[in-house]
Amino acid sequence: MKQPPSPSPVRSRVRGEDRILLEAEGLTKAYRLAETEIPILEDLSLTIRSGEMVAIVGASGAGKSTLLHLLGGLDRPTAGSVRIDGFDITKTSELDLSTFRNRQIGFVFQFHHLLPEFTALENVMMPLLIGGLGRREARVRAGDLIARVGLAGRAAHRPGALSGGEQQRVALARALVAAPCLLLADEPTGNLDHRTGADILQLLLELRREERLTAILVTHNEDLAAACDRVLLLADRRLVDSSSS
Repeated sequence: MKQPPSPSPVRSRVRGEDRILLEAEGLTKAYRLAETEIPILEDLSLTIRSGEMVAIVGASGAGKSTLLHLLGGLDRPTAGSVRIDGFDITKTSELDLSTFRNRQIGFVFQFHHLLPEFTALENVMMPLLIGGLGRREARVRAGDLIARVGLAGRAAHRPGALSGGEQQRVALARALVAAPCLLLADEPTGNLDHRTGADILQLLLELRREERLTAILVTHNEDLAAACDRVLLLADRRLVDSSSS
């Protein structure tokens, strides 16, 4: 089994520009309720190249969040595989998978999942501290990201004192602070007003240009989807490229 990449908390992305970063094959997910099996995704395949920004759209309940969880190793598929940078996250131990996620994948959840007892800055620092970075450097890097998402003046506030949009921006900063090779975001602009959503979109575009950030974004935001390289429609448990529709 291929081992997780290097333990450096900030990973270099100096690689070939056209390489495949993520490849899912035959991805299937079903849940069992009593004697009934409920299919969510069926024989789904997906290839994402380094530096791509891809939007996933579809009706509520189509399985978009489930798909993100499978692609990020937060859930195990019923069948199929997911490889990120050549590492098969579906065939590894929970410990190796947890280590890999911390170093290589940034998540933005629809409901934030910020730690209520810590400040915004401390929440953003958390992935770096878990990855072994010193507290002083973690504080500097987290502070830079907090400022970049427009919350420098709110860094000392706990989540309960922040608006929903501010919490969403903290969650985005936390997802990006360790310079992951892949960002998975579930409605990253869903709780933001139009202007702030546009600022976050601009930040994502800048990171793609400057650092070749690869991102998969579940969204209902038409402007965000239109700015992506591809738009994939999830319907009837399959993905369809709707970019040219």
